[in-house]
Amino acid sequence: MKCTSLCKRKNKCCKKKECRYWIDYDDDLNCTFVAIEKHGRMTLREVADREGLTFARIQQIEKLALKKLSRRSKDLEDFLIS
Repeated sequence: MKCTSLCKRKNKCCKKKECRYWIDYDDDLNCTFVAIEKHGRMTLREVADREGLTFARIQQIEKLALKKLSRRSKDLEDFLIS
């Protein structure tokens, strides 16, 4: 993202709250991409802290995402076999 590289270069927190990737976490310059680049893989608790959500809610989101992915992979597999 264009704003990510600008914020990193200036080492200043992002002010674009309307950005889809903005997080209220100053240590990562308020940017999801900076957080990922800086920390790599994160635990669900670390994600919860950055997103301002509870650990339980992050677990729910993860479970739903994995369910969707497994359904899509099954649909793709069926499509390729046909």
